Amino acid sequence: MSEPAIVGIHHVKFPVTALARSRDWYEQVFNLTPLFEFADEDGVVRGVAYQPIGPDGVAIALRENPEVARAIAGFDPVSFAIADRAAADSWIHRLDALGIAHSPVIDATIGWLVVFQDPDGTDIHLYSVERHGLDQTGKARRGRAAATA
Repeated sequence: MSEPAIVGIHHVKFPVTALARSRDWYEQVFNLTPLFEFADEDGVVRGVAYQPIGPDGVAIALRENPEVARAIAGFDPVSFAIADRAAADSWIHRLDALGIAHSPVIDATIGWLVVFQDPDGTDIHLYSVERHGLDQTGKARRGRAAATA
């Protein structure tokens, strides 16, 4: 029998306080197309799943769960991959056009990063796959090489 393997990410699910508000926001920001809605036992829609996006087919899902959404405000549960610095700049322009507050393009540990928040304050990170090649050794809030056993 072979070793079990992870072959990718199927979907990323964000908890939200108000599904209708978050649907509008996520659909606009990421140009999402709804695929499935999930109703609770009373027939009220509390979740939505979207068509996969990007070349690797990552899907986003939203689930109304106010307590969890408030608990992760200010936390980044996922970083979405973008290609390079030009892609980071393109996202800055898109967010500006949508009136969404965001960070400048950040020279992060190994690539370029753009940070903004969803309507519940969950941090959304867009991190470049292309490495910038900058030496971030000793800089605050930057990673360092992990110790190995």
